[in-house]
Amino acid sequence: MSHNARVYGTMTGGMPFLTFGDGPPLVVLPGISSNHVAPFGAQRRALVHQLGPFARFRRVWWITRRPGLDLDATMAGLAGDYARALTSRFAGPVDVLAFSTGGSVALQLAADHPDVVRRLVIVSAAYRLGPRGAPTQQRVAEELRADRPRRAAARLFGLLGATPATRWVFAALGWLVGRAVFRRTTADLLATIHAEDGLDLRGRLQEITAPALVIGGDRDAFYTPELFTETAARIPHGRLILYPGRGHAGTQAAPGFVQEVLGFLDGRPSAGAPPTVRRNRRRA
Repeated sequence: MSHNARVYGTMTGGMPFLTFGDGPPLVVLPGISSNHVAPFGAQRRALVHQLGPFARFRRVWWITRRPGLDLDATMAGLAGDYARALTSRFAGPVDVLAFSTGGSVALQLAADHPDVVRRLVIVSAAYRLGPRGAPTQQRVAEELRADRPRRAAARLFGLLGATPATRWVFAALGWLVGRAVFRRTTADLLATIHAEDGLDLRGRLQEITAPALVIGGDRDAFYTPELFTETAARIPHGRLILYPGRGHAGTQAAPGFVQEVLGFLDGRPSAGAPPTVRRNRRRA
């Protein structure tokens, strides 16, 4: 396939995917979303822009969770869906890059199905949600059940920033766009929140055999620096990059982020590299 060829479809089990780029496969697990459908329009353009730097070196396979989840879904179940889809599509283990809630699923995937994952990069996620992240997602679910999309978006967006001021701005933005954000919401969002709420892989991280890189911001309101640090430390071949002054939304924009990810996936980091890499101090 050429770099410009974009292919859309569904994996085994009905999981929507978008693939583009050239090179070895890089499977991308996205964060939480209002529904589990293939991206289109502005959402698709934003996704291609976000992952474009990786597509210059890898064939990106963006795969979201399957639609029609049971409301009592578990992370083990979501990981099982991915394992079946990946083993049916690829001849061997693949590299996985996972963001936020997708990172929660990817950690479960690597623990439950080690033969599926070659190398693992977890961005803005840890073995469980933090003390602010878990109750916030529960309140988001409550607001959605009560048909209050503006309040739900304000709560969810409000944890994206790195400082009280930026969190207030994000919360205000969520209030303004809440109806549009959740216009096409399905029960899959509530099911995913339920699954992530029940996640705690602390005692199983040592079962992850794939080399893993955990990347987070030390001002991520959904997690804590300690959770990122412990997640990386408990994985036998785990490494950590903790960006100072970065919140949940700003980690991916940190200078050097793409190069760090690609270097790790290609096995370039030295074995003696320190567990924590600190970079720029701009806040996002």
